Amino acid sequence: MSTPTQSVIEAYRCPASFLQVELQSELSNDAGVFQVGPRLICYGCSTKGFRKQQVGPHLYDAAPHGAESFLPFNPTEIVENLRLERYLATRESWIRSSGRKTYYQLRPFLHHSIRRQIQKLQLRGWRTRPFPGWPVDLTVECIHEQVLLLLLRATGADRIPFIWFWPHGKESCVIMTHDVEGEAGRNFCPELMDLDDSYGIKASFQLVPQGSYSVSSNLLATIRSRGFEVGIQDLNHDGRLYDDRAEFLRRANLINQYAREYGANGFRAGVLYRKPEWYDAFDFSFDMSIPNTAHLDPQRGGCCTVMPYFIGNILELPVTATQDYMLAHLLGERSIELWKNQIRLILGKNGLITFIIHPDYVMHPVMRALYTDLLQYVRELQATRKIWLALPSAVDNWWRARAKMQLVRNGDEWHIEGEGAERAVVAYAKNVNGELVYELQAVLAESRLRLDVFQRERR
Repeated sequence: MSTPTQSVIEAYRCPASFLQVELQSELSNDAGVFQVGPRLICYGCSTKGFRKQQVGPHLYDAAPHGAESFLPFNPTEIVENLRLERYLATRESWIRSSGRKTYYQLRPFLHHSIRRQIQKLQLRGWRTRPFPGWPVDLTVECIHEQVLLLLLRATGADRIPFIWFWPHGKESCVIMTHDVEGEAGRNFCPELMDLDDSYGIKASFQLVPQGSYSVSSNLLATIRSRGFEVGIQDLNHDGRLYDDRAEFLRRANLINQYAREYGANGFRAGVLYRKPEWYDAFDFSFDMSIPNTAHLDPQRGGCCTVMPYFIGNILELPVTATQDYMLAHLLGERSIELWKNQIRLILGKNGLITFIIHPDYVMHPVMRALYTDLLQYVRELQATRKIWLALPSAVDNWWRARAKMQLVRNGDEWHIEGEGAERAVVAYAKNVNGELVYELQAVLAESRLRLDVFQRERR
């Protein structure tokens, strides 16, 4: 069994000596749903209370009380269950699975208006689903914060050092991705690159190797030569990648071959269908198929985090913002207010903001106007806040380097060792009136320097 603080150590890259915590007693044999405090819904085992099989009213509250460093649940187990969507009783009902297969068989022959009505029909009641949270679920981050607060209270420590989440002390990270679904979308890619470039933003283009359009070496070279990135999107986008294990392995082998041919390190499954327990068949460095909250997706669930995390050797970059098609066509939005709200919530946890914008849809005036507004807003954020605009491969490289870095004490201060440490920043987690607050060592040093200068000037 994973140690209770393993996921916290991996998320914060803090010294294990600061995270000495034990379970109150033996964990239950059965896993189920319970809550921690008034808002956090968890799935797993606990040392006391009861667990339900579905999210609903009157859940047992397993929130730890007092200042003792004992927990009634294993945070690492809970976090893994959320990230891998193990809280779902079943992936799909037989009826839902059969309906999806039939839909994808008929999809090429259905008018887009009929497809949209079918999609809206399967979304009925989505606003009343209590879990994951909408429009962003932050359960994993909140669990980690609760563990750090518990330890700060229990030990009386002033602060816990850790390696800041993003390079050079950036507050958060934004990645833009473009899933190319059809021939019209493929043909629009150069114009979309022009639009992105006009706002100083680079993106990753996910291409379907055996889809309804051909992928030329010229297109691949153009994307790369302009500073954009190539990714693989499924094999043929038929919605059946994970239906059968043997067929999946055959397809995965072909997908890996295309990845080598395209020079692609990242993968995204069509329609965000996913089965993380099968990811070991892929040769990719990172995946971008798991939504933060999947209320609007054909496959329900969500990883409940806005941070990258490892699934075996593959780094998951979760999709944390609503897709463009769903925003405009399923929700009928004509502004970017939902995106702004999601950005605000993710910024509050210093997370990863991931967008999926389809060339096939954004070529049309309404979607293009929305996307242009988003680009303008992201640029404004970059000017007013320390936002890292990055390609997915850059985030993958950084997160892997950060995972190998170590914090080393130097007197009363800490410094970071490891490859790429010159980009990393020491930070501290502090308990301020019951809330976890972060401070960056570089900012603290600058403040002390300004105070020093001010005092000298006064003398």
